[in-house]
Amino acid sequence: MPWLTPTQLYAWMQLTGAITQLPAVVDAQLRRDSGLNFFEYSILAGLSGAPQLAMKMATLAQMANGSQSRLSHAVSRLEKAGWVERRTCSEGSRSVEAVLTDAGQEKIVEAAPFHVREVRRMVIDPLTAEELGQLRNALRKIMLVASPEAVRLIDETYAEKGHVPPE
Repeated sequence: MPWLTPTQLYAWMQLTGAITQLPAVVDAQLRRDSGLNFFEYSILAGLSGAPQLAMKMATLAQMANGSQSRLSHAVSRLEKAGWVERRTCSEGSRSVEAVLTDAGQEKIVEAAPFHVREVRRMVIDPLTAEELGQLRNALRKIMLVASPEAVRLIDETYAEKGHVPPE
């Protein structure tokens, strides 16, 4: 297998830089402005967009990109804060689902403006509309190789709300 060309290597290094730096910057912003870490915010945000503000724990773990164990510990912290509750799945199975409480809805509404401001500053505002479309398409192609299941979950979650633009 031939080594990467200089152009390919530069693109790879830019991607790995973004992969490592963006989460750290977002995590620091969330901790500073809302007391949440990025994983906890992802859980609350995922639940806030789910039907009936509830999601099976296994699905939520995939959506938040964490193991079931990590999710369980995070949900325990969120439960103690009164932002999330666990219950037997409403679909009648023996699965457990997490449910966003009224206080959890208030927390995500409080945290979201600061988070959106940071996302805009780092990702949206530096790009033109055309570049943003190219980024979306390129990242989707990469994610289809890395995690087709994550793409399916994202598409299902956001397509219902009309947020997934046509290719």
